[in-house]
Amino acid sequence: MTPDQTRIVQTTWKQVVPIANTAADLFYDRLFELDPTTRPLFKAETLPEQKRKLMTMLGTVVAGLSRPQDIIPAAEALARRHAGYGVADSQYDSVGAALLWTLERGLGPAWTEEAQSAWLAAYTLLAGVMRKAAA
Repeated sequence: MTPDQTRIVQTTWKQVVPIANTAADLFYDRLFELDPTTRPLFKAETLPEQKRKLMTMLGTVVAGLSRPQDIIPAAEALARRHAGYGVADSQYDSVGAALLWTLERGLGPAWTEEAQSAWLAAYTLLAGVMRKAAA
């Protein structure tokens, strides 16, 4: 990621934080629509907690993009846990698509080509680290 992409992701994330609950709802609804194989990975009674964890994790990743070496160990550990839960490599694509779709809806006019490119770069970086660790 370039420094400019990092800045764009961090700036646009600040606009997501106030709508975090809505964004989490949008994300999981879209994920389950795009990839029904992900639904069994989540129990209905724990989904609200999972939504909170997702938004917290995204905030941590976004804050750490300026120093990716600091967030890589946590991303690797998360990937190994996800592998233990049964997450398949192909589901990373579904998660990425659901995330970008959610950001597009949540950011409205702030979702520019540059924002899309920056978020795609951030997700590609994170998913690459996680896929490698899970393998």
